[in-house]
Amino acid sequence: MSYKDEITKIIEQDNFRKIYNIEEKYEKFLVIDEKKMINFSSNDYLNLSTNKNLVNEFINKYSKSNEFIFSSTSSRLLTGSSKAYKKLEEDIAKLFKKEASLLFNTGYQCNLGVVSTLVKRGDVIFSDKLNHASIIDGMKLSGCDFYRYKHLDYDNLEEILKKHRQEYKRALIVSETVFSMDGDIANIKKLVELKQKYNAYLMLDEAHAFGIFGNNSAGIADKENLLEEIDIITATLGKSFASMGAFCTANKEIIDYLTNKANSFIFSTAIPPINILWSSFLIEEKMNLIKEKSTKLKKLIQEAHIYIKDKGKTQIIPIVIGDSGKTVKIAQQLQAKGYFVLPVRPPTVPVNTSRFRLSLTSDITINEFKDVINTIKEVLQ
Repeated sequence: MSYKDEITKIIEQDNFRKIYNIEEKYEKFLVIDEKKMINFSSNDYLNLSTNKNLVNEFINKYSKSNEFIFSSTSSRLLTGSSKAYKKLEEDIAKLFKKEASLLFNTGYQCNLGVVSTLVKRGDVIFSDKLNHASIIDGMKLSGCDFYRYKHLDYDNLEEILKKHRQEYKRALIVSETVFSMDGDIANIKKLVELKQKYNAYLMLDEAHAFGIFGNNSAGIADKENLLEEIDIITATLGKSFASMGAFCTANKEIIDYLTNKANSFIFSTAIPPINILWSSFLIEEKMNLIKEKSTKLKKLIQEAHIYIKDKGKTQIIPIVIGDSGKTVKIAQQLQAKGYFVLPVRPPTVPVNTSRFRLSLTSDITINEFKDVINTIKEVLQ
């Protein structure tokens, strides 16, 4: 089948995707084709990326810094590093109560590199069935055997562990904490219990929790006071922290191993220094602002879930429609009414579960959320 034929098939299935011509983003809004819409599809959960006052403060304070440059021009292991990178890695490790951390260019590259590097033939991975594509691709690349347990079903996980753990040398249990498409939360206590019982490493991806949950905004493991029980934590700086890059934090032995073995780290030009400086600025100087914004967001989350009578507890609210074509048409109607809501379709989600992934951010109001929900109800009638 030619590429053209495959594209035609995607179109016929109503799963063809495009890059939107976004003309402007400011505060909680964006503009497409001169139409202003409230952005309900953003991962900028704390609305930091469009905070002009914050950006201007950063520029005024750091524009004369030697790190205020726009390209590292090299990988970290050549000349693409500096004191700023090491300082940010130290700050992240301290925040997560770990010995060390390592920066990667993206969340995808981070999970891909960590998972594919830490296990190999003769080892095994036990992964939640709804883990992110970066984790799945890392498992495939590792060359090891892997088993995917039913989503959030820890009895099923234990059944598989009991049956297969003894067949392998090293074992790695992997889970997101807040799942990106359903917004539900993993049971960290149970995962810690199982990793201890079956002598496995535990890796958590805190991408959608970092900056929002926890006593120190470090995520769900922080909220549960279990940071020291988690062997490996990954998260991104490109969502709540409105920057670029991602990181893995763990003991020094694991970080040294990744530094020497993870191809997605070794063979990538490092993150631009200006992003390192911006991330450090937020972590070192603006954690009070982050906590203030996350508190505001958590209040909105609570009010939103009460309104829709949902037991969920996160900023990600899925509205499952099912049929892709119907989901696309409703999304177009929502956008016409001023709500930037995107249809999420296969292969991002399973067939016949196309949906809207409503993403709450700190500056959205409960009335705006109610309006978009009521509009969805209207167009579904």
